[in-house]
Amino acid sequence: MSADLAIGSPRTVRSESATDWPHAWPEPGAAERAPHLAPEARPRWRVLLEAHWRARLERVTELSLAYHDAEEAIARTGHGAAAHERQARPLLRQAVAERRALAEIEAALVRLAKGTFGRCERCREPVPAARLTRTPQARYCADCDR
Repeated sequence: MSADLAIGSPRTVRSESATDWPHAWPEPGAAERAPHLAPEARPRWRVLLEAHWRARLERVTELSLAYHDAEEAIARTGHGAAAHERQARPLLRQAVAERRALAEIEAALVRLAKGTFGRCERCREPVPAARLTRTPQARYCADCDR
């Protein structure tokens, strides 16, 4: 499944109106100060985000299947709550955590399509490329993340 199917392609994302300009689009000159935010760099960021999205989706699927298998095994053996806590619950927690991470990547893809990717959501300054390379779904610069 492609990321376009799961979250909508950039063509299906609502374009921002002129009244949204100060909050939705980088200020003039931002691309010169932070070349990783330039429009021509967006396809590379999209490829990176989609690769992360696919890896997370695969992990969510694996954990979900493992959880389902553990639940079936517990039901077959009739071991009850103690077995559920020991076997199934950790898988469920991991699956939920991975799904949240997947949602963060999906939100970053939406920000990329809207033109707000790579900007701190708190201070509006560019997020350094090194931080985005490590964590491409980052919403905040290092200062605001603390």
